[in-house]
Amino acid sequence: MEDKYSLAKCEQYGRRLATRLGQQFFGAQPNATLDGPALLKVTPIRQVNLLVLRQLLGRWQQEASQLRSPYFDFEAAPVRAALGQFMNVLSRHIRLDRAAWEPLLAQAIASTLVLATNPAAAFERLLLPPAGPEADDEVPVAALRDYLRYFDQAKGFFEGFVNSLPTGNAPLSRDFLRQRFDLYQAAHHQELPALAQLILEFNPLLPLTEADLWDDGPAKPAATASALAAPVAAHPVAPPALKAAPAIAPPTAEVKPAPAPVAEPTVVPSVSAPPAPPLPEAPAPTPAEAPLYAKLKATQPTTTHLADTLREAAQGGNATLASRGAPKVVSLREAISINQRFSFINELFNGENMEYHAAIQHLDALPDVEAAVAYVRQKLSTQHDWSRKEEHVGKLLKLIERKFAGE
Repeated sequence: MEDKYSLAKCEQYGRRLATRLGQQFFGAQPNATLDGPALLKVTPIRQVNLLVLRQLLGRWQQEASQLRSPYFDFEAAPVRAALGQFMNVLSRHIRLDRAAWEPLLAQAIASTLVLATNPAAAFERLLLPPAGPEADDEVPVAALRDYLRYFDQAKGFFEGFVNSLPTGNAPLSRDFLRQRFDLYQAAHHQELPALAQLILEFNPLLPLTEADLWDDGPAKPAATASALAAPVAAHPVAPPALKAAPAIAPPTAEVKPAPAPVAEPTVVPSVSAPPAPPLPEAPAPTPAEAPLYAKLKATQPTTTHLADTLREAAQGGNATLASRGAPKVVSLREAISINQRFSFINELFNGENMEYHAAIQHLDALPDVEAAVAYVRQKLSTQHDWSRKEEHVGKLLKLIERKFAGE
């Protein structure tokens, strides 16, 4: 099925739609900027917004990885802690102008379409981490699981693939993962969401049919300035709050877009795949020098059961913090980075933004760590069923521990 779709057509549609949305949002305010919260609601398609954020995280990690020197030890624990705190602060000060945002948006739109038309290509783009000089051929399963945060469309399908991989700490080769994914896709292709539904979501922003994405489908004409300036179709997304540059971008009136016809998507019947051969066994790991990410991971504590995590935080939180030398935080709201906030909202509060903010505000108002941990254990954990969310609950409790250290 996926062979009939063109990756180039997905890229082309992504660029055209990104240009149209850029004109809509920045046309009257060319010097305005988008901040982090605006990025999460800049389009009505959640998957697109998540993939913009994922690209930002990738740039962020690339810049952090360049902080290496023959004169200073960047792997020392206090240095890593300080850098982590710095990056958390930096992540709360995102600022993108049109020139920086539009290419990220175009790529996110194209990747969202690739998720629905070519899962194997999406696996390479969105689930496999970029190959680095230290580990070109091996990928830790934890890295795959970490990237699942940025999946909304087809998340269950890709999560099922990651859960099907062999357990253990040994990294897996890229060739093995590709072969395993091909077999998994053949056996579970019916779990992928229908392309027709995604097309209906894109249509109000820029007309699209399934045939437009076919390898031999109709080509769209090049967008003209007058076409880009035209209002978007029915049910447009409201422009997010833009931060105008001081003394440059004057306030403007809101543009009221006019409706346009919605193209009827073409539904192509699915073809049953032949029975999948058995999945291969993981190859035996070969001895090699541990890469940097493995060294860093080895210094981190392993995830414990939720009950143990809550108990340890209530009984000995301050002593543990002092021994680690982690910096204290003034408020949870300020200490939680945009990446952590996004993760907590999705994993702990089922995507409910208001419930997350209410819980954090209440935790910040509590008098001591005992009251905060009791609120997490007796109220939040039960209300939102955190029995299988040990990793994320542990991160929240560490922040709580740091907030009340020394009190």
